[in-house]
Amino acid sequence: MITSLVNFIPLLMPATDTAAQNAENAGGCLGGGSWPILIVYVLLFAALYFVMIRPNSKKKKQEEELKKNINIGDDITTIGGITGKVVAVRDEEDEFIIETGSDRVKLRFKKWCIYSNDTAIARAEEEKKRLAEEKAQKKAAKKAPKEK
Repeated sequence: MITSLVNFIPLLMPATDTAAQNAENAGGCLGGGSWPILIVYVLLFAALYFVMIRPNSKKKKQEEELKKNINIGDDITTIGGITGKVVAVRDEEDEFIIETGSDRVKLRFKKWCIYSNDTAIARAEEEKKRLAEEKAQKKAAKKAPKEK
């Protein structure tokens, strides 16, 4: 037991001056000092920024734009899954009133609970279809032989 303890003590002691000098002269394991480690940290931070931080900020901007552009007559869906037509928007209280169902029940919600604006989504899809049709017509016009 004592011999194993005696053999373990040199492992706990700090390195001698000559060992420290040899490590400094070698320049570390990469041979370039601290620059490679610094570059790795910068690349890691850049990757985290483009993978995690930037998409979140884009999503927040889209949500804020959605909440600002709620108009009377829009069909919306709330976070809780309630769908209805907006009948009033109160910017002072930061809330809106929707009308749901066939019995025309009116419910008041805060703007933060908006999940999607179904009317805006439908408009965007129609616009995409219209642009695709125009593009197809232009291609067809270019391919058609010119009559003389």
